Amino acid sequence: MKNKINKFEELVASFQKLPGVGKKSALKFAYHVSLVDSFSGLNLAHNIEDAISSIKRCSKCGALSENEICDICIDENRDKDILCIVENPKDILILEESGSYEGLYFVFDDISEEFIQKLQDFILYNKTKEVIFAFTPSINSDGVILYIEDKLKHLDVNLTKIAQGVPTGVSLDNIDIISLNNAIKYRIKV
Repeated sequence: MKNKINKFEELVASFQKLPGVGKKSALKFAYHVSLVDSFSGLNLAHNIEDAISSIKRCSKCGALSENEICDICIDENRDKDILCIVENPKDILILEESGSYEGLYFVFDDISEEFIQKLQDFILYNKTKEVIFAFTPSINSDGVILYIEDKLKHLDVNLTKIAQGVPTGVSLDNIDIISLNNAIKYRIKV
């Protein structure tokens, strides 16, 4: 007869629903938070509940925020001349952690005319001079970029996208054809 522990199995199933968490990891997490360190489990549950009730999207740019307008949008020291368009709020966290970008952001996760208008208003309000597309390289992303480019062509703004190519430390036999083609096409002078 199989040992049935419904609450534990439900906890494992909940962990498995998280991106990148398989059955073995979910089992480890569930065991750890319920038996090894239940205080951490309760703390995790509290932090999840607190985050769900406190975190929202910035009304201006779409970034994650605990307020109506995010800290980046209200920061007077940010470079308003450049705007980085990303696919989701998580991308902003990654770019901010890198410390490589000091401008504003705009999360573009909808192709509706209303969203395009919101983007145009954001560009005009901040007197943006350059828009950088930081999308995951794909044919679909290129199509979205072309669509947005067409909608912004009447504005006096320079449109660029992040570089693509061969990642550091990866051999050529592990690079997909599109990335390899982009690396050759957009090569830089040494």
